[in-house]
Amino acid sequence: MHVLRHGEVFNPTQILYGRLPDFHLSELGNQMAKAAVEVLAGRDITHVVASPLERAQETAAPFAAEFKLDIASDVRLIESANYFEGKRVSVGDGAFSNPRHWWVLRDPITPSWGEAYLVIAQRMFAAVQAARVAAEGHEAVCVSHQLPIWTLRRYVEGKRLWHDPRKRECGLASLTSFRFEGSKVVGIDYSEPAAHLVAMSATAKTAKGA
Repeated sequence: MHVLRHGEVFNPTQILYGRLPDFHLSELGNQMAKAAVEVLAGRDITHVVASPLERAQETAAPFAAEFKLDIASDVRLIESANYFEGKRVSVGDGAFSNPRHWWVLRDPITPSWGEAYLVIAQRMFAAVQAARVAAEGHEAVCVSHQLPIWTLRRYVEGKRLWHDPRKRECGLASLTSFRFEGSKVVGIDYSEPAAHLVAMSATAKTAKGA
């Protein structure tokens, strides 16, 4: 089960867009999606499913075209809910610098500013298991978002779910692939097929991608 983070998003206002509608891939983001397709071309992909958000659907589109499949949608793959959605969160000039928001940051473990990590992990694992069943005996691509993917990986690896977001191994258009034997995960692989494009990405440099 290949869990793919979407490509770069066009976000000129540099806000935390979260689940907001009408945030689409940039031109570079579309190239990132195509780079990921090239890595999996020739694989036994029989199911493509994505978060309902536009950037995830657009990242899934080249896979659907390559493997001649429809794109299924699964709301369990959606971005995490976040209090700071729609706000700038840049260090120094964003919402974090405004004292009226500080109370929201009181609990980094749950966390207090958004959807609980455990809830994210459980819905993501259920979505991947559903994709495994849909592609029984074959492979699937599930397009999601950085925090849900990273939380899922830590959950499967048995690690604590709260973490330093600066240390997430989940780049733009990266693949976190879960190897199954039956319903049990027996291995996890990670790759960055669009790394050469990510190096050109303003999103990667400012860490605003989700």
